[in-house]
Amino acid sequence: MKSHDVPQDQTPFFAGQKKAVYALDENGDYLLVATSGWAVEETVTRQALDELARQRQEALLAHRAGRLSPLPYHMYDKKMDVATLARECGFWQWRVRRHFKPGVFKKLSSKILATYAEVFGLTMAELRNIDDARD
Repeated sequence: MKSHDVPQDQTPFFAGQKKAVYALDENGDYLLVATSGWAVEETVTRQALDELARQRQEALLAHRAGRLSPLPYHMYDKKMDVATLARECGFWQWRVRRHFKPGVFKKLSSKILATYAEVFGLTMAELRNIDDARD
């Protein structure tokens, strides 16, 4: 995108702030250009955030029904997916998914739980108990 074509849609998502994006100048070289937002970007970002909120709610209901551990709820609440959570914890993705099972989660060591708690920025008690979580 050329520097003069960078959108300046004044989107509410940016709350009056600007963001730096790369664009091409008249010589074809990259430079940073400030943008006040792009309506398309705002729409896509809102859709992604809505989907994470839906997944978080679904995980909460599944936890309350005894089908999932608290981990998926916290993962979606922190805007993560399995790949991101696994990378941040230093675990294999299959291992993280295994920890989603309530029976497996209950048997996790304090060390593994502490890793999850640190990644989520929670205490061990907050990690284990989402009964008071917002719907």
